[in-house]
Amino acid sequence: MQKITPFLWFDHQAEEAVQFYLDIFKDAKILSIAHYGEGAPLPKGTVLTIKFTMAGQEFVALNGGPHYSFTPAISFVIDCESQEEVDYYWAKLLAGGGKESQCAWLTDKYGISWQVVPRALINYLNDADPAKAQRVMMAMFQMKKIIIADLDKAYAG
Repeated sequence: MQKITPFLWFDHQAEEAVQFYLDIFKDAKILSIAHYGEGAPLPKGTVLTIKFTMAGQEFVALNGGPHYSFTPAISFVIDCESQEEVDYYWAKLLAGGGKESQCAWLTDKYGISWQVVPRALINYLNDADPAKAQRVMMAMFQMKKIIIADLDKAYAG
């Protein structure tokens, strides 16, 4: 059992959101589902929590009502090895009403913030040559979805 588990509070769409993520992350699966009982804040039989995994990380989704919502102050970073992987996650997470933001950030249709980051970006930003790293950072600031070929050009000068 992992020590810390992200707990995601949804109004009433926990099942729908979990299915959305299961369709995106190929190794995702539901571990358990708990339902509200008699006298609970939501109708008896409504999903209370769903414990699931994505990319080896456990999560819990809760149908807790409209009291709280997600903000970009917390986000999940997806480490991508290729442009194809960036493109895949970017398109899938935006499907159905997500919104693009700057510098590899997006918000999915449930309001959860994601960073779809190619490993090349991190490698370039950590380069020992500050001029190369700065050019890459300036290129990144011009992007929403990160395009590795454009980072390569900025890195090369």
